[in-house]
Amino acid sequence: MQSAVAVSNLTKTYGKVAAVSEVSFTMEPNKIYGLLGRNGAGKTTIMHMITAQLFPTSGELRVFGEAPYENANVLSQICFIKEGQKYPDLFRISDVLDVAGGCFKNWDNEYAYSLVEEFRLPLKRRMKKLSRGMLSSVGIIIGLASRAPLTLFDEPYLGLDAVARSLFYNRLIEDYAEHPRTIVLSTHLIDEVSQLLEHVMVIDKGRLILNEESEMLRGRALTVIGSAAAVESFAAGKEMIEREAFGSLMKSTVMGGIDEDEIRRARALGLETTAVSLQQLIVHLTNGNSERGAVRL
Repeated sequence: MQSAVAVSNLTKTYGKVAAVSEVSFTMEPNKIYGLLGRNGAGKTTIMHMITAQLFPTSGELRVFGEAPYENANVLSQICFIKEGQKYPDLFRISDVLDVAGGCFKNWDNEYAYSLVEEFRLPLKRRMKKLSRGMLSSVGIIIGLASRAPLTLFDEPYLGLDAVARSLFYNRLIEDYAEHPRTIVLSTHLIDEVSQLLEHVMVIDKGRLILNEESEMLRGRALTVIGSAAAVESFAAGKEMIEREAFGSLMKSTVMGGIDEDEIRRARALGLETTAVSLQQLIVHLTNGNSERGAVRL
């Protein structure tokens, strides 16, 4: 099966600063990916290179098997909704939707206008008069109604309240089920989207430090608290991604080989155990205190 995106040793430098450094991964067709990490980690730079808005300094990049640069066949299959998306000031929402309808061959106009009603947008209002949340809603509608084979959302929720974010997540998963395509979500609200993601990639300081199926990640990390000796005994042979000592006690977050037997073993050692959510895991991996580098499960 041809990959939707394939990158090998992808690097983007600005002078002596490496925004992205030797990143390699593939994205399969018809799958929802989470591209996660801290601000400035390199996520948006990677998406800009995938969508041919930036040239890589080195490395190989293919989208649907072809180089995306000046390639109308590839670019016509991509929809990129990015943070701070700009629109002509004099355009109304209806104008933006009309233009979008001419850009995407899978565009569903009826669906787009149904989303306008659900997000309660004023069709005739000029874009420059819209609130931050309304602008985000317009981007979401374009991304969903485009039904582009590769759709990327970069922080799509900015300014949206909890109700609107929930509406976005529900409509995304419903439409994806009916019209499968490759969707990439880059967001800080990791716990909110964790149930949507089929595959998780974490970028930190320009490098790919985690690249794993979501199901493989769930339940693979555990925080234990207890005596230092007991914690060290339990953590032996596991990936320790955080360790904090206070007095005779120690708190540690570990990955690898965590199952019910291991949890029972931890409790038998007198340790308190706490499951680690996806968001907590990524915080642990990117806070600069991890015991090791890239995590391989």
